[in-house]
Amino acid sequence: MKINWGHKILGFYLVFVAGIVYMVILSSRQKVDLVTADYYGEELRYQDRIEETGRASALSAPLQYNIAQGMLSITFPREFEGKKISGDLQVYCPSDDKKDIHRNIDVSDNTMKIALPEANKGEHVLKVKWKADGLSYYFEKNIFIQ
Repeated sequence: MKINWGHKILGFYLVFVAGIVYMVILSSRQKVDLVTADYYGEELRYQDRIEETGRASALSAPLQYNIAQGMLSITFPREFEGKKISGDLQVYCPSDDKKDIHRNIDVSDNTMKIALPEANKGEHVLKVKWKADGLSYYFEKNIFIQ
């Protein structure tokens, strides 16, 4: 049997379709992590985040953080001495959502410490949202955990 140009076109088309099907199957197995499950709702509240960041940058000193011996230490500015501070602390890992750390902030002094798991090495984003005296503040910084 002689292979004519019609058979060649059919063969090319079948290889092309098989390649596309393979790519669809491969891409459907990829893990996709969103930054947050409520992405649209977070986007609507972004103006609040801008105002909170502005209030945090207007403080006498920025929020201080220190990473040493598997501990993350957060120190709030002097304006918050003796005040009750509540809020949320997040250590966000962009590459793996299983490495994210969420803690509630509930301190009366200016320092908060949390333990970092040994597996949480690499680049993270420290996000601190706190409230004191009826005002909300927000601090975000890229950090590297060794």
